[in-house]
Amino acid sequence: VRVVESGGGLVQPGGSLNLSCVHSGITSTTYVIGWYRQAPGKERELVAHIHSLGSTWYDDSVKGRFSISRDNTKNTVNLQMHSLKPEDTAVYYCNRFPFIPAAWGQGTQVTVSS
Repeated sequence: VRVVESGGGLVQPGGSLNLSCVHSGITSTTYVIGWYRQAPGKERELVAHIHSLGSTWYDDSVKGRFSISRDNTKNTVNLQMHSLKPEDTAVYYCNRFPFIPAAWGQGTQVTVSS
């Protein structure tokens, strides 16, 4: 499995960003893709995931602010982030859920700061 994340940047508190994950190498017809994040000095954590059939899950810290979606025809999973907070600052990664250790990409940096 290979992933490429994009869409990060610097945004003010209350702002929005849309992250994109293009994945390849998944041969299963059903699978789950997750968005994870790692803040400085903290462990990587799962923030949301989506099944190829559409069901979703969100961590309580992002519920109501983040929205995950997928386009199976384009092997893309997006993460729309609204009402961003400074504590959302992190490097965001996508991977299968459960994750595959060898499949981590470079991630995309999200910085929420005024």
